[in-house]
Amino acid sequence: MQYIEGLKQYKNSKGAAVTFGKFDGLHLGHRMLTDAVKELSEKEDVSSVVCAFDMHQSNMLMTKEERKLHLEKDVDYLVDWAFTEELKRLPAEEFIRDIIAGVLHAEYVVVGTDFQFGYGKCGDIHMLKAYAREYGYELIVINKKRYQDRIISSTYIKERLKEGAVSDANRMLGYRFGVTGVVEHGKQLGRTLGFPTLNILWPQGKLVPPKGVYLCRVYVDGQGYNGIANIGIKPTVSDEDTVRIESFLFGYDGDAYGKEAVTELMEYVRPEQRFRDKAELKECVDRDIACGKRYFGIEE
Repeated sequence: MQYIEGLKQYKNSKGAAVTFGKFDGLHLGHRMLTDAVKELSEKEDVSSVVCAFDMHQSNMLMTKEERKLHLEKDVDYLVDWAFTEELKRLPAEEFIRDIIAGVLHAEYVVVGTDFQFGYGKCGDIHMLKAYAREYGYELIVINKKRYQDRIISSTYIKERLKEGAVSDANRMLGYRFGVTGVVEHGKQLGRTLGFPTLNILWPQGKLVPPKGVYLCRVYVDGQGYNGIANIGIKPTVSDEDTVRIESFLFGYDGDAYGKEAVTELMEYVRPEQRFRDKAELKECVDRDIACGKRYFGIEE
């Protein structure tokens, strides 16, 4: 996959199957769009192109780097496209003429039923269909995917994550929500209390689910380990307000400092707490570890 920042850097002259959207989270609904352009690419000998509008929002479901990793083996081009004032003011027909036909050389345009574009959001699937013959592309409209009688959307997934409903969010995403980061040196408190942990700084701009303890799956050096993770600021032992995820892995005794690790959340266990002292903290963490062992079927 070629990753391109800015539409002006897209120089491919080959015909393309193109889809547009914010693609925050690349959930199952998004995957219907990206799978369609991939399938068209394979069948019709065109390039598969995902144009992702960069809205500069906070509380995103995934970082740009994570989106690149998720799409790396699926499409030919990922274009990160800043949603600038110039783009906002571009008339809808010019969007079709100059971008869809002119820059992207689209032979297929794949969008959802609610796709809107152009100044004042005047463009929609009806307009795309009306101009398809004139500009030489075929329009393919994908119906929305649903979960528990609601349309899957980034907004709905964020709602469920903020409520601690991680398993629901994971089902709509089609993968486990989590973070990727480099393991940092912490204060070694966990090690002194008998439960050494992997510490990762929570990515800036990414949604933080309820602070507290989760059951998790962590990948280090290509190997997966079950464990428990705490998302928060460690109020008992620190005055910092920086959010980190700190994971204790069952069956791992290696040195992960400086290595990249992927932490996937599975279930929410309890909220973050402030304890009277380190002894009370250790008692609670021991209970969390016991809970994790029961969940994963690990014998004491």
